[in-house]
Amino acid sequence: MTTSLPDLATFTAEARAWLHTMASPAADARWGTGSDSVAVFENWTAAEERAHTDAVAEYEKAKFDAGWGALTWPTEFGGRNLPVAFELAFRGIEEEFDVPRRTEMFSVTQQLVAPTIAQWGTPDQQDRYVRAMLRTDLIACQLFSETEAGSDLAAVRTRAVARDGAWVLNGHKVWTSGACVADYGVAVCRSDPDAPKHQGLTVFLVPMNAAGVTVRPIRQMTGGSSFNEVYLEDVRLSDDHRLGPVGAGWSVALTVLAAERLDGAGLGLANADRAVELARHLDRSLTEVEADRVADLVTRGFVQRIAGMRVAQTMMSGADPGPEASMGKLLATDTMARTSEVVRLLLGSRLVADHGAWGRYAWTEHVLGAPGYRIAGGTDEIQHNIIAERVLGLPKEPRL
Repeated sequence: MTTSLPDLATFTAEARAWLHTMASPAADARWGTGSDSVAVFENWTAAEERAHTDAVAEYEKAKFDAGWGALTWPTEFGGRNLPVAFELAFRGIEEEFDVPRRTEMFSVTQQLVAPTIAQWGTPDQQDRYVRAMLRTDLIACQLFSETEAGSDLAAVRTRAVARDGAWVLNGHKVWTSGACVADYGVAVCRSDPDAPKHQGLTVFLVPMNAAGVTVRPIRQMTGGSSFNEVYLEDVRLSDDHRLGPVGAGWSVALTVLAAERLDGAGLGLANADRAVELARHLDRSLTEVEADRVADLVTRGFVQRIAGMRVAQTMMSGADPGPEASMGKLLATDTMARTSEVVRLLLGSRLVADHGAWGRYAWTEHVLGAPGYRIAGGTDEIQHNIIAERVLGLPKEPRL
């Protein structure tokens, strides 16, 4: 039996009608009105982060219940089993409305962790977590990075030891976004210290309220605390918290990382557009050098968008974009860096001293935060290696 797809025009009309019941149309933003925040990483207090997370989750639940929240997922997970084209169409319409702005935690939960559990989890884990994460009844974070491991995820030292029919975790994770509001953390642990480092890893779903889990915010140079370090001290978990086979943690982690690279292709474009608007609204004419830099930023924004469209087209055809998605991540970090360069050139001292003008000193948060994305989601160096080895077919670096 075949099920015909809905007409895309009818789909978009119905989506727009539903969104009208949820939010007001986004008014055309006028320069000099509303918030001038261009922060890359928010500087919320813990209470503000919780309040915003709850507001977004309330909207995501309503969207899921109305049939708009898991469009490409199978029906057993509450989805509609539609092609990616419908998901992209809905996102475009959603941007027309003043809905709560999703933070990183929601893409991590819905686009990284839920698909990984669907692929690697047991039937019980799939029933327990996937639908709940797609609906945002549960929020997830990544417990990947460690201070000792740097960019080499396979070098993690957090230990998972089988003891008395359970697993005991001990270690330290760092740069964890949303650890204060997450219900579960996906932790990569070393379960066999004698095996080759890529083979001795196992992944666990760690309840963030479990005994022995301590979250400590990290103060950033932007002034906020978007990131956290997480201490795991004798955290005891039953085996049903293990995600994937023992020793297969590297393959499970790669599933998450591949989705993370894919999700990062659109980063930085909104702020790049805002920087171009800044150039249009200066109280003076641009110099030739400034005009050249702004034109370069516009061009690079188009290139990044085209690259994202190519990835989307690949997905719409049913193929896996694969390591080519790393190109989108590199373009995004480059766009963010170029945006900072343009803003520094345009504003000069008004960037480093608050003169009270709208849309000026606020750029400090972008300039200070943007470099973080050269590390987040896999460093630029790692992305270059992926492209060189897996896309261009160049010789791999020697490995012990």
